[in-house]
Order: sequence, then structure tokens, then C-alpha cells
Amino acid sequence: MKFKNKGRKIYKTKEKNYYGKSPVGKAFSVGLTVLLIGGIGFIGYSVAEPLINYSKKKGDNPGSSSIESLTEAATDENGEPVTENTEPAVPLPLTAEKYRAYALSTNDLIGTDTLKDALKRVPSGESIEYIEVPLKVSGGDIYYASNNYYATSAGLIRSYIKLKDIVSTISGAGYKPVALVSTFDDNTLPKYFRDMSYLTIDDGSQWIDNSVEAGGKPWMNPFSETAVNYNGDIVDEISSAGFDKVVCYDFIFPDFRPSDAEFLGDKVTGSGRYMALTSAANLMYDKIMHNDSTMLLEVDAADLLKGKDDVLQPMLLKVNTVILNIDIDEISYGVYTDDTVYEFSGTPAENVKKMLDLVGEDVEDFNVAVRVSGVTVSTQDLIDAKDEIVDYGFDSYVFG
Repeated sequence: MKFKNKGRKIYKTKEKNYYGKSPVGKAFSVGLTVLLIGGIGFIGYSVAEPLINYSKKKGDNPGSSSIESLTEAATDENGEPVTENTEPAVPLPLTAEKYRAYALSTNDLIGTDTLKDALKRVPSGESIEYIEVPLKVSGGDIYYASNNYYATSAGLIRSYIKLKDIVSTISGAGYKPVALVSTFDDNTLPKYFRDMSYLTIDDGSQWIDNSVEAGGKPWMNPFSETAVNYNGDIVDEISSAGFDKVVCYDFIFPDFRPSDAEFLGDKVTGSGRYMALTSAANLMYDKIMHNDSTMLLEVDAADLLKGKDDVLQPMLLKVNTVILNIDIDEISYGVYTDDTVYEFSGTPAENVKKMLDLVGEDVEDFNVAVRVSGVTVSTQDLIDAKDEIVDYGFDSYVFG
């Protein structure tokens, strides 16, 4: 199930959606504005607050999102309605913040010296403002000196560099620090804390995604309160250290077989399962925002092509910015769905354009940045792909 909510699309990097509206579209926009002005009080502060707070965090023009200014603009100095204009004024669109980042690897987080060396590799002339560091990766490992009880108890710490040293080193080099945090693609912690995993409804045994002989593994369960709180505590610890932004990804379910519903219950495959992911994302959003940081949500383009878009619910999510990850290595083998094989046999830049054509509409309700990743992709490939992204209409991008 997928909700569309055009009203929340207050940030948009894809500029072609701002301009060239037809007269009918302009009239619709004006009508919608009037309805919003009159209806926000009825809908409630709980809806308006996340939007207003997000605008403030982003640094947009405060006048462009002020209900009072819109009301004043419609009346004269005596409070009478202005009727001279034959065409109603349409408010200008909000200015989207550009997000241009370069992602480091876990090998760069051995210590401050390796981090400083890595920062020297940042491509010049590409307007890079943010540096991303992978602090919790897919699988569950952690690459900083975390104090989290669960992480330390399970031996998940792979690097003991301090968060404050990461922040100060990146800031000292003239960039803004951004943390990358995987969420529910965690197969390690559930081995030690079973209540974070999927458990069968008949006898409470732990579910694994394949037979033991085939390397079956447990998964972190977004229906588990303990698992959700664990991820919330991790992003709270990270965002309180001074990171400008936190990119959260892997809001996903395992590939359940039809028979798995018999063991785990209908909720794992039912149409309402997206609520578990969106609720978890909103909890993390609140913790990150409380620490004066900003949350971005990342989704995988190949997953979207396969229909795995559970978390992309614009009417429910508080987060407004999505990073669309196009992994060149992953899609080079083709993307397989139940009835279609999508081949990506061109250059990285050509494959990026093809993927944007295929899944661009899935993220159209959000402000979008496009990540181009892959260990076999050269710096020149990334730059060529970036040019394709900009030509396509997006002006926010991530290398690596």
C-alpha cells in the first residue's frame, strides 16, 4: 500500500516540479493554499508542527512558510480584502537545501590519522559540503567507541574512534559531518538478544531466513520494541555528539516466503506492516531533531524496483529528505522481479539515468538526493554520473 500526499512536498530538489504550471495547476495551487490556511487549525498542531520545525532546521525563508504573512498579503492596511489584481498571487516555492556529500569507508575510521588522510581524497571542484561516515553498517557492526549496552555486550564494536574526534576532524577540514546508520538489516545482535528477532507464534523459537546448512541467519525485527529502542538509542548517542545530519537506512523486511506467515503471523506480510517501519523512523527522527541534528532517510533503488517501498509513506513520515542509493555494482548483474529482468549494461552514468527513469516517481513526494555507490566505480565514473543526475533535474548528490 502506498500513500501520496502532495501537500507535504514542501522541499523539492527536482526543479521541474516548481515551474511551468498550467493555468489549471495554478488555480489548484491557490485553492489548496486557501484550504490550508483555513484548515490547519482544524487539522491540528500535531500535523503542522513537524513541517514548521523542519522548515526552521533547513534554514528556508521563514516568510515563505508563515501563515500570518499569507493572510496579511491578502488584505490591505484597513484589513479589507485586496481585489485589484485580476490574477491571484501564487506563493513562490520554498528553496530546497542542496545536499552534496562524499562518503568515507569503514577503513577510514581506524583513527583520526586515517580519517585525515581520507579527507584528502575528497574530489575538488564538485561543491562537496558534507562528509558521511559509516558508524553502524548493514549486518550490525559499529565503527565508533559506543557506550551502548547491547552493542558492547555483543562485541559489535569494530573501531574505537571517539565521536567527538570524528566531528572535530571533519569540521576542522572545512566540511560538515554526517553519520550513516543502518537500522534493521542486523543479523548479529539478534543472535545475542532473541527478543530483538522474529519469533514463531507457536513456540517462540527464533526464525531464520534459510536452513542452518545454507547459512540461515536471524533478522532484527521492527515489530520488537527492544529492537526499535536500540536503534533509537544509537542515533541518540550519535546525533548528540554534534553531527549535522544522520542518514538512516535499511528500513526493510527480510524476503519472507509465503509459508513464513504461518510461523510468524500475518503481520509480517500484511498490507499494514509498513506501520512498523514508519513508526520506528519517526521515533528516530524525534531523537535526532531533539539533538539539533537532521535526519535523512535512505532507500535502495534496486529495492524500489522490486516493489520494496514499505517505508516510503509520505503522509506518515516526519522526515522530508530521501537519499536514493544507486549501487552500480549491485545493478550491473541485473535486477530481477517476479516477471521482469531489468538489465543495466551501460556506463555508470547511463545506468544511473536508466534507474532514475524507472524509480524516480517512487520518491517524488520527497526532497531527493541521489547517491552513486559501488566499489568498482572510479572517481571519474562518479563525476560523470553526477553530471547525469544534474541534467536529469536533481541538484543534490552523494559520491560513494
